[in-house]
Amino acid sequence: ENPERTFDLVLKVKCHASENEDPVVLWKFPEDFGDQEVLQSVPKFCFPFDIERVSQNQVGQHFTFVLTDIESKQRFGFCRLTSGGRICLCILSYLPWFEVYYKLLNTLADYLAKELENDLNETLKSLYSHPVPKANTPVSLSVNQEIFIASEQVLKDQPFLVPHSYFIAPDVTGLPTIPESRNLTEYFVAVDVNNMLQLYASMLHERRIIITSSKLSTLTACLHGSVALLYPMYWQHIYIPVLPPHLLDYCCAPMPYLIGIHSSLIERVKNKSLEDVVMLNVDTNTLESPFNDLNSLPSDVVSALKNKLKKQSTATGDGVARAFLRAQAALFGSYRDALRYKPGEPITFCEESFVKHRSSLMKQFLETAVNLQLFKQFIDGRLAKLNAGRGFSDVFEEEITSGGFCGGKDFQYDYPFSE
Repeated sequence: ENPERTFDLVLKVKCHASENEDPVVLWKFPEDFGDQEVLQSVPKFCFPFDIERVSQNQVGQHFTFVLTDIESKQRFGFCRLTSGGRICLCILSYLPWFEVYYKLLNTLADYLAKELENDLNETLKSLYSHPVPKANTPVSLSVNQEIFIASEQVLKDQPFLVPHSYFIAPDVTGLPTIPESRNLTEYFVAVDVNNMLQLYASMLHERRIIITSSKLSTLTACLHGSVALLYPMYWQHIYIPVLPPHLLDYCCAPMPYLIGIHSSLIERVKNKSLEDVVMLNVDTNTLESPFNDLNSLPSDVVSALKNKLKKQSTATGDGVARAFLRAQAALFGSYRDALRYKPGEPITFCEESFVKHRSSLMKQFLETAVNLQLFKQFIDGRLAKLNAGRGFSDVFEEEITSGGFCGGKDFQYDYPFSE
């Protein structure tokens, strides 16, 4: 929330000849960027595949990695590979503006190919100094049009890219839609409904999960897309959309994780002593799991979700995201009935009340759910808002009300309520 600027850093990184060497930063913007830790770690994420075995044609072009700091804040590294996978352009930002930054990377790559360094610097300066815009507001970047005209004349009949001088700031709070959300679209196209449900169930049980693919864009889209479907909850554990070779030992971590691994590295991972890992291979659309997580979810919720996803009408717009939102409301919406208030005391959440009076399958699931980090984080967030006297509403709360997933009484966040 509230980042200082639209992006922090842009790097042009040259691939190392072998895995024993570090990639080399060819240039950076801004030039005075001084965080040495970031400058050392980011280049290592720019080539997250076996550089001696595969080329750019095999791994694809765009992908996004994530750096998580000690306060659990996520910073996104938006990347574009060029020159046969030997050069990577990377934009580091706290804003999950996937579509905006992928387009900007294409423009920067085009400037570099045509040696239009003035245009490149001017575009970056304009965006860097621009205040972070509110959602859905248009942003125009002042780029010198005369330079473009002159360049176009020099280039004569060569195709010329329209400058990336205008975009609309994305609304990252709304439900992701297809095809506007590249992540959800790629995920929905690449993975069938049954495997999406299996993965969703495994995330709700906070397993160790590995996703693998030979295309980096598809790989990272599947991780970002699957996590978005947990809304209003967020994955609370190790989250690495694409794991670089030097960090492969993370797969042996004893705690839950969600990790993406390029297929050129997957054999190395399988040779490690992995225990109780759920593995989704996107290329073959196969999921292996030692658990029966989907069977642990209430069958009525699963079948309703499955039916919604299999209807073609969910293929565009927010249908897919809304189907999962409804499942989340069905599973967790009764949390409202377990909120307790006594005059003069903070509002609290009663676990016992949350679990009882439910069907046996739902009860079984909720007894496990109250111990999940993602559920605890969700409840803590709701209680913090209520106890600060802040009324609130979002699409999740609307879904609970419209679906009748809590007790009969009309619930108002703005007013105190009693036991």
